[in-house]
Amino acid sequence: MILIPKFVVDLFDLRTFCMQGFKVLALALVISFSLDAKKPPSFVLVYMDDLGWAETSVAMIKGRADTRSDFNQTPNIERLASQGMVLSACYSPSALCAPSRNSLLHGMTPSRLRYAVLSAVEVKKQYLGQITIPQALKRANPEYQTAHFGKWHNESIKPSEAGYDVTDGPNGNGPGDFDDDGKTHLPDDDPKRIFSLTDKSINFMKEQVAAEKPFYLQLSHYANHIWHDSLKKTREKYKKLPKGKKYEKKDGLPDEEIPIAMYNHGWIINYAAMLDDVDRAFGTLLDAIDELGIDEETYVIFTSDNGGGFRGNAPLKAGKGSLYEGGIRMPSFVRGPGVKGGSYCKVPVVQWDFLQTFYDLAGGSVPLPEDLDGGSLRDVFERGDRGRVKRNTKDLIFHFPWHTGVAESVIRSGKYKLRKDLDSLEMELFNLDKDLGEKNNLALDMPDLVRKLDKKRARYLESVNAETVTLTRRNYVELLEGGWIENGRKRLAKLKAELLADPSNKQKAFQVDVSQNHVDFQDKQLERSLRLIQMHEDRGTANKN
Repeated sequence: MILIPKFVVDLFDLRTFCMQGFKVLALALVISFSLDAKKPPSFVLVYMDDLGWAETSVAMIKGRADTRSDFNQTPNIERLASQGMVLSACYSPSALCAPSRNSLLHGMTPSRLRYAVLSAVEVKKQYLGQITIPQALKRANPEYQTAHFGKWHNESIKPSEAGYDVTDGPNGNGPGDFDDDGKTHLPDDDPKRIFSLTDKSINFMKEQVAAEKPFYLQLSHYANHIWHDSLKKTREKYKKLPKGKKYEKKDGLPDEEIPIAMYNHGWIINYAAMLDDVDRAFGTLLDAIDELGIDEETYVIFTSDNGGGFRGNAPLKAGKGSLYEGGIRMPSFVRGPGVKGGSYCKVPVVQWDFLQTFYDLAGGSVPLPEDLDGGSLRDVFERGDRGRVKRNTKDLIFHFPWHTGVAESVIRSGKYKLRKDLDSLEMELFNLDKDLGEKNNLALDMPDLVRKLDKKRARYLESVNAETVTLTRRNYVELLEGGWIENGRKRLAKLKAELLADPSNKQKAFQVDVSQNHVDFQDKQLERSLRLIQMHEDRGTANKN
């Protein structure tokens, strides 16, 4: 018999106890981690078309009634704002839709992508996108499911090529627009496809929740782009409401007296009703998120692709097609994990930040391509005005070498914004903290700052080989002379023949007017483009921005 000392027995018992305790502790930690581990967040981006900064019923600057509409009613957007944050200084990438949508998708400026205006000639020659929002999210977590419904209007890439799992196709304006131009019939109960697009979105969310998958959903409304359309009952509502300051006498005409052109291009009652329809559909989307029990793990962002083309941008200057604030500052709201309800944020942000933001919030850790221009907005979402955005490109540079309108280029650095007319070479400098309406040009008072900012602007555009206005005009001339003008004249002749056969057809007469204006416009633009190309060549600025 071997005798074992008592201290050895005691030691053995202690060791056994410790080992068992360790196992229990480890199990507890695993359980605790499992319970505390957060699900990857989901994202819902509602992307409007041509919605001006002050066209909702939410004040875009706290306490300033002039920064909201006094006629349009958007209670569900108000609901979103009360539950989340108003982004008072959120910019679209461009003053027009297609460049904005492409930039948002890729996290790069339209300049870097060579898709700075509606002309997609350059982007078709060389696709420069490095990654897309769906691809970035799947890189962060392969479980992400992605969907896009509605207006695509991006000639550089198709939704399926961009990584979307579910899509209703690479749609332009057509499926939700231009009813009176004979392109697409819009159902009376689903104007602008507002309600059917929302239903598709809700069904997609339900499927992902059932499958326990995180998701990214982009609902790109055709509203509020022309041609405007709304439910009849909603229009009747606005006919009875008190007139706002933007209301005009002609806006109250009886239906039978409303000229077709006015009805489709901005009758304020029809416009307000269309936005009201969007808001009602948006409410059902928010309800679905709440009912699915994913409200605390889902970021919801509501914004637009460029400024309004109607009367909803004041007190901002100008609107769609302009780099003044009215053309690029968007009505923008976000709610989600860590976002304080009822808060406002004046930190300048831009939609090419969204890709990096979603990637960061989704837990992405592998470095993204170095030539992305945006940065994560996580700190802004969580800390508001105290938040900071670290971008690869620090200053916000908007380049718009528009061949059919005012060609311009802008840099915003801190509180200052420099605007350059690319044809006249005139400079404007504004202090946006003190002069939101861009009324006081400081260029003559601060020449050193003008030179400094212009150099930074030009240096960036040169580094990304941005399109010059002369290049966009040369491409435009080639298209005009290559068939656009001829095809426009053929269409006009056809419409005139149809009207001659049915002279009382009011709709056909309107189509003839539209077509005639289009033909006249193209003739004038050809002459103007050739003249300005020659001016830049003579001046030596044809290859400069």
